[in-house]
Amino acid sequence: MRRRACHLILLLALLAPGGCTDEGPPSFQGYMEAELLLVGPDEAGRLETLAVAEGAAVAAGAPLFTLDSAVYRADLAEALAKLTQARAQLANLQAQQQRPEEIAVLRARRAQAEATRDLAAQELRRQRELFERKVIAKARLDQAEAARREAEAALQQIEREIAAGQLSARAQEVSAAEAAVAAAEAALAQAQVRLERRQVAAPAAGIVQDVLYRPGEMVAAGQPVVALLPPERLKVRFFLPEPLLASVRLGQQVAVTCDGCPPGLRARIGFVSREAEFTPPVIFGPEERAKLVFMVEALPDGAAARLLPGQPVTVRLLPDGEGAS
Repeated sequence: MRRRACHLILLLALLAPGGCTDEGPPSFQGYMEAELLLVGPDEAGRLETLAVAEGAAVAAGAPLFTLDSAVYRADLAEALAKLTQARAQLANLQAQQQRPEEIAVLRARRAQAEATRDLAAQELRRQRELFERKVIAKARLDQAEAARREAEAALQQIEREIAAGQLSARAQEVSAAEAAVAAAEAALAQAQVRLERRQVAAPAAGIVQDVLYRPGEMVAAGQPVVALLPPERLKVRFFLPEPLLASVRLGQQVAVTCDGCPPGLRARIGFVSREAEFTPPVIFGPEERAKLVFMVEALPDGAAARLLPGQPVTVRLLPDGEGAS
């Protein structure tokens, strides 16, 4: 009802003398409309600092406010520790199963086994010569042959132990450890992003129209803390009678005047509503159509962009070619 009453007042103003005269193009009453950019946090928290005040001009990327971040710093430290642990486990699996000191001990045992094998081989040759000369029995030769085979087997066992100690873990274990490292890296990146988002910056340049929370207050996720007005979101809004609807087009320039404003203010029509603001439930004749008004929005140029939201203005349609750059 309040909106309809406002529109009726505007209709009366349009029908009053001065809304359209024979002295020049028609003029219409309007006002400056702003589409605010509401900036809030992604996650809930207590407002810690506020870097701006109402009416301040801020640049894109300038800090606006911060929320408490002690828990998020702890999460970041935990994610970093888990990544370090995962990388250490992967390096351990990729490395040799035994340390270099243990490999050195095995190599010393291999040298001892080689000496034992050589001694057993010499003893076997000596026993074979004695057996061929009928000096010893066959049993002594068999004992020497068994001793040589035992020494050879001991040497082969040590060789296998050295080879196994120099191998890394199985491919499946290494793949699992690599996946754990990737997961830890992703968790760290997520913790860093969440911590960075506790410091909120201006997404665009503009004027601070309102500050909705103060330091120490709790802010819900998505709840706006600062309302910004970028210059490109300021519009001239006026209402056009239905008989003149066909005389306007998108991109057409209009002249804007207001109390105390400098001369020569211009705006370009960027939107024409498809729906009438006032539609009596009757079959429209020529008289009733004159009562229909359509909302029109124009984007201000130059100095007109410095007008304030809600400021009353007078809009005059310009013929094609007038005021064109």
